[in-house]
Amino acid sequence: MAVAIKKNGKSDQIKVVSKVDHITPNWHENAKEIQRYGTVVQDLPLVLKANVREDMCRQLNQLLADSITLRDMYKKHHWQVAGPTFYQLHLLFDKHFEEQVEIVDTIAERVQILGGVTIAMGADVGEVTRIPRAPRHREEVPAQISRLLEAHKIIIEDCHRLAKAADEAGDDGTNDLAVSDVLRANELQAWFIYNHLVDMPLTHVD
Repeated sequence: MAVAIKKNGKSDQIKVVSKVDHITPNWHENAKEIQRYGTVVQDLPLVLKANVREDMCRQLNQLLADSITLRDMYKKHHWQVAGPTFYQLHLLFDKHFEEQVEIVDTIAERVQILGGVTIAMGADVGEVTRIPRAPRHREEVPAQISRLLEAHKIIIEDCHRLAKAADEAGDDGTNDLAVSDVLRANELQAWFIYNHLVDMPLTHVD
């Protein structure tokens, strides 16, 4: 801000520093929630009625919670795997983790597209997921893989149930997501890891 004053008949410009603090971050903010979990925006240009979108979001959030749990389980096993197959599984578990990251994001975006609110925080996910919680301690490879396969089975069940419901409700986008983006990817990942449990000799033929 500048102020003009007259001095000896001449006009000078003097800069005055504003007393408003524009530097300190305003990070102590509190406000009302803008949308409650479990609700959907009522009026959207998506053709689907609000009650249909609300049901789809409920089922998508179940799939999301289970997928987040599987994603994190893959990272846990990536860090903790041990044994003769350490190198192969260490890389495979991390590859599957990265793929699940994309799946999780795709599901979450679908919830938001339908006008819903995504489940997101770990504590909330833990309350909703149908996948049993893995222990904190380190486990042997067969136990790790068995846990992953059980989780994949639960998610595959979620996908079949969601795809059928979406088809009956006329929600083609959610049906396509359940089958193309989630079901097929989980079936493929399960195939990659269940073959590690085959009891096959390494050095001789029976």
